[in-house]
Amino acid sequence: MAGKMAFQNTTANYFSMGSETLKVPMSLFSLNRQRLVKSLSDNPEVPNTGAVLLLEGGKQETRYCTPMEPVFRQESFFHWLFGVVEADWFGALEVESGRVTLFMPRLHPSFAMWSELHPPEHFAVKYNVDRVRYTDEIAQTLSDLKPSMLLLLNGVNVDSGKYCKEAVFTGKEKFNDVIDRKLLHPDITECRVIKTPEEIEVLRYVNQVSSKAHCEVMRVVKPGMMEYELESLFHHYCYGVGGCRHYAWIYTCGTGKNSAVLNYGNSGSPNNGVIKDGDMCLFDMGSEYYCYTSDITCSFPSNGRFTPTQKLVYNTVLRTNRSVMAAIKPGVDWIDMHHLAERELIAGLKGMGLLLGNLKDMMNANMASVFMPLSFGHLLGCDVLDVGGFPTGSRPTTGPMVLRINRTLQEGMCLTIEPGCYFVPYLLDKALSNPSQSCFINKDMLETLKGFGGVRIEDDIIVTSSGAELLTDVPRTVQEIEEWMQNGNKTWGKKDNKTIS
Repeated sequence: MAGKMAFQNTTANYFSMGSETLKVPMSLFSLNRQRLVKSLSDNPEVPNTGAVLLLEGGKQETRYCTPMEPVFRQESFFHWLFGVVEADWFGALEVESGRVTLFMPRLHPSFAMWSELHPPEHFAVKYNVDRVRYTDEIAQTLSDLKPSMLLLLNGVNVDSGKYCKEAVFTGKEKFNDVIDRKLLHPDITECRVIKTPEEIEVLRYVNQVSSKAHCEVMRVVKPGMMEYELESLFHHYCYGVGGCRHYAWIYTCGTGKNSAVLNYGNSGSPNNGVIKDGDMCLFDMGSEYYCYTSDITCSFPSNGRFTPTQKLVYNTVLRTNRSVMAAIKPGVDWIDMHHLAERELIAGLKGMGLLLGNLKDMMNANMASVFMPLSFGHLLGCDVLDVGGFPTGSRPTTGPMVLRINRTLQEGMCLTIEPGCYFVPYLLDKALSNPSQSCFINKDMLETLKGFGGVRIEDDIIVTSSGAELLTDVPRTVQEIEEWMQNGNKTWGKKDNKTIS
């Protein structure tokens, strides 16, 4: 399949990375624009006529002071609205008519030595928009439109605390009297939360590619390998077979005690450990196709066979995962799902003998946060931690665990479900020194689990009218994992990938 890969389509109204990769129609972005236009039109603060929004796309940066250019990835809001893959573009959308004007950089003809140059008419066809002009014509184009309000993107990403980049262009000061910086961000963010059928098709595809890549990793892993070898294999499969050039996130390939480091794989611990016989592996990896992401975590023993203790911990996390997934449906409050996950985890740890005492008392003592400090899920879309987890007026929860969603679930949301159980020395020592928590811990059993690492089971889902569609397709039960890793037998099937109600 990799041999049939081709450059992305540049003439028809769809994006593709080759004959065997998904074709994404430009109608996906037309529908996104229609939804945003309707949302803004329904907003009484937006004028009935003459309102125009302007977004600035991502810029091609260089590495520090060098001319080296990292692989470009489009800014997510700009991509969601226009689908443009090139750097340094702008886009305008007239709210009343829905007419689109894209603005491309005006490059000197000599740039043809370094990259293929196309006229504006080429891109108007490619992106199925009304017209394409040059970025040095933004001010004149806006002057011709005489906007009654110029809506610019300005708002904070609650998850990161960082602000969106507001469009900056020559002649911007001429429009100071009509610029609005408050109305666009909440509306476009809410539109991104609910996925259209065309967006869901892209999310299905990137999950399919990433699921198969995880299966390939599980098939070849063995003691003695380096963690980064599996990171490399995963990316090679996603890119070589699925056309997925970008990582959705820094890949975590933690084994043994490294699997308890929640952000393992970063510059301080770059997946450079040696995989030992009997280690638990926690591989959190997801690819990205045309700026739509996946986020999947598989946990399994490096030698393909669970020990009794590994099986107990793994099954506790799996039951938690499946209990939450079965409860997902429109109208459910995410905070309730969080509490369900905590109860299931504590009940499982009590069942295996690690925790002792009354379930309600352990919940009140926040025992779940000792073993599951990581938020157990988040929104997914054009970013792996997608926007919209906290609608206007809500804020992140406070307490032992900060959640990434604080809202009622709706049909069309894409979410991750990722409960885990981690034996983090810092958190364990802290709990053991806290009398209100240490009284529930079987200290003798805990001693045997030091150095265990962690288990996380992360699946991607779409909220349906009656439940949840599971997008991820990997072995999940102990038996399925062992059969796949030892014999290459696929004992799980499409029945696991249907709606769970």
